[in-house]
Amino acid sequence: MERPLPSSIPATPGVYLYKDIAGRIIYVGKARDLRKRVLSYFRPADQLTAKTRAMIAKAASIEFLNTNSEKEALLLESSLIKKHRPHYNICLRDDKQYVMFRLSEREPFPRLEIVRRMKKRDGARYFGPFTSGLAARETWKTIHRLFPLRRCSDRAMKNRETPCLYHHIHLCAAPCVDAVTPEAYADMTRRVALLLSGKSTELIDLLRTAMEKASDELDFERAASLRDQIRAIEKTVEKQGIVLQNGGDMDVIGLVSLPEGLALGVVFVRHGLVQDRSAFFWPGLGLEDASELLWSFLSQFYHAERSIPPRIVLPYLPWTAGASGTALTVDSQSALVTGASSSSMGSPFLAGADVTPCFCGEGTLNAPCAEHTTRELTVIEQAALLLAEQERLEKERQEAEKAARADQREDGGSPEDGQAALESVLAEMRGGTVRIAVPRNDEERRLLDMARSNARESAKNRKDTVSLADRLASSFRWDRPVVRVECADVSHTGGESTKVGAVVYEDGRPLKEDYRVWNIEGAGGDDYAALTMWAKRRLEHGEPWPDLLLIDGGRGQLAAVDKVLREELAQDGEGDTEGRLPFLLAGIAKARDERGHADRRAGNVADRIFVPGRSNPLPLREGCPELLFLQVVRDAAHDFSIGRHRQARAKQAFSGELQQLPGIGPKTARLLWEHFDSVADMKNASLNRIMELPGIGRKKAEAIFESLKKM
Repeated sequence: MERPLPSSIPATPGVYLYKDIAGRIIYVGKARDLRKRVLSYFRPADQLTAKTRAMIAKAASIEFLNTNSEKEALLLESSLIKKHRPHYNICLRDDKQYVMFRLSEREPFPRLEIVRRMKKRDGARYFGPFTSGLAARETWKTIHRLFPLRRCSDRAMKNRETPCLYHHIHLCAAPCVDAVTPEAYADMTRRVALLLSGKSTELIDLLRTAMEKASDELDFERAASLRDQIRAIEKTVEKQGIVLQNGGDMDVIGLVSLPEGLALGVVFVRHGLVQDRSAFFWPGLGLEDASELLWSFLSQFYHAERSIPPRIVLPYLPWTAGASGTALTVDSQSALVTGASSSSMGSPFLAGADVTPCFCGEGTLNAPCAEHTTRELTVIEQAALLLAEQERLEKERQEAEKAARADQREDGGSPEDGQAALESVLAEMRGGTVRIAVPRNDEERRLLDMARSNARESAKNRKDTVSLADRLASSFRWDRPVVRVECADVSHTGGESTKVGAVVYEDGRPLKEDYRVWNIEGAGGDDYAALTMWAKRRLEHGEPWPDLLLIDGGRGQLAAVDKVLREELAQDGEGDTEGRLPFLLAGIAKARDERGHADRRAGNVADRIFVPGRSNPLPLREGCPELLFLQVVRDAAHDFSIGRHRQARAKQAFSGELQQLPGIGPKTARLLWEHFDSVADMKNASLNRIMELPGIGRKKAEAIFESLKKM
């Protein structure tokens, strides 16, 4: 790509998008000054990283989106990366919602729920996160064995007249039939909150005091129950160790450079205890990508529906990578260069400034030199080699500092501006202050070592396993990993209320925020026609395209979609001369039994996968991981489309019932369904709420209000 004219680039905050010759977005970036930042990509080649050189060689055009501030640019950049997943951006594939516990404080008899999304200002306390849903559920079961909280939903509790089975086996206090007072239940929920907050010592003291009081009052049955609770709690928390003596919440992020790529580990600390941990790995990334990786991870990992702590600890600040620091020594076990005293081994580095870690490969100093393989090195020789290695690292640090300062000048901002913008975004999501910093004491440095150790071990464990994305690519003979899978299914009843539901999976996990449903009219019960109409509308919807588009059906359904895609993509110029689609297309059909009929029995593991241009299904082994995964995706699409179809039928039935009421015709019924989710919401709506509907006056609103109350 040729260097653009400076006058054609706005000198404002915003986002820039590099596109290839086909118009696909290959890189998204943000800047405080777009002109300075974009022109920095066209420096001499020896001043650019290998990835940047490859991206510029692939780019054919660039577009700009102006924003009012760097903060808005940061939010827009993160949103565009998640949507388009550009090839040259560092994308966080494992963007799943972690499990949390929710305990409402507004209800008189709250229940302990397991949720994946945090709602702001809903009057509830959240505890977590937990990376393992199974472990969280086991903890949930343990808590219910200790404290008999209710498990039923609000609706079930409201309609219950007799206690459920859990009450009879002493696992529920039965607030549904007033078997427990609100005060006693509130005392129980306070104890649960203490346990989940890591204040087990305070909880045990309270229980022990209550036990002794019950014993003094000769209430030995209650005293024995409290004694059993104390023992169970002590057994539950005996493996937990306090890592922050003063308590507190924080996430500690460690980074490890390995020959295969970069590994990142996160340790979640809540109330001074290690709550859980998680690890990520990006193959093919080198040391020069470490700062961009940290920045991208922070902007993509945290969002409004995730638990954001008030403090996030990093191995170093990516926006100041290159500022002068303390002495550095290589820790070959952790593969990270850490701060050290200037007197250590006569280090020539300056002391007293901020620590600026660097990265080295796994076992860099353990690799023997060719001239020293025949004899063991003396202590003096080992010290000399270590000093030489430190001098080399210092030279690399100075070069990184020079490049970082150049980037800051060309970006038009200071390091503090970038940090302040990101902290401001996270604080707005959290609803409180968020501070991003390096370790400040030995406790946080030990947590950083723990995060690095987890990242390293997780990366080593994954070396011997073939990812699902690579398995799918091998099965379909595709030239890149199949990460994003989209599956479509048709659902209707006699041609009425036809829906096409599409589900999306990434890295084997559902992305429910990307699920879509299309209303299809005029298909008349013809699945082929419905899929043809859907394919045209899916093309209008545009990016992001999946790596694999899966159709629930056999060769006929597959051919209907394939014809539309090839015609439209060829017109858009996105296909090559052979008409190859930019993504995989396949159909999944039920296996056949001995009579040639579709085998719909539960547990069937022999479904058939068809691809365009091939009459026979792909030769996939029965029960292989890739086939089982495609069956899971197909079942999810089937359930999703049927669910939406049933909702549409229910609305039609209720609309007919609504139209029988005075003052409600087809248009009014449609208007009500557009603004209310259920008939119960309509009946509970106030007169003023109904008057706010477009085209509804006071007189008509009163008629509708009275009619709804009589239903």
